[in-house]
Amino acid sequence: MIDAKLIHPQILSALGKAGHGATILIPDGNYPVATNAHPQAERVYLNLAPGLVTVTDVMEAVLSVTPIEAAHVMRRDDGAEPSIYADFRRLLPDDVELSPLERFAFYDEAKKDSCCLVIATGEQRIYANILLTIGVVAPPADQAV
Repeated sequence: MIDAKLIHPQILSALGKAGHGATILIPDGNYPVATNAHPQAERVYLNLAPGLVTVTDVMEAVLSVTPIEAAHVMRRDDGAEPSIYADFRRLLPDDVELSPLERFAFYDEAKKDSCCLVIATGEQRIYANILLTIGVVAPPADQAV
């Protein structure tokens, strides 16, 4: 048994196979995961019911085991900032800024071969899509260069 925040075997396996620069798509319940993510990305369906599981629930678990160096979000056409962005900023490391992309540019980014994992959610908030870029695991202090 794993004693950590993230225990989902399929997600852990996909993250274990990923490396620096790979991306993880965590979309809301409206996102077309079948057509707007890299076709070979591992897909995990956690969208049990509307509102279950949320994007922030998944983010919190993923961030507990994976370093993140960048975060892209889907920008609204009217430029207004979705309320979930505040939650994203609260969960992300302080040195990671949200990088908004227009909807179709976001889709294009998610379709790149660097996208190794898609975790579908039941999130009901719109524009609650985030694409996380995996960072570097720092060496122990006694082995730092």
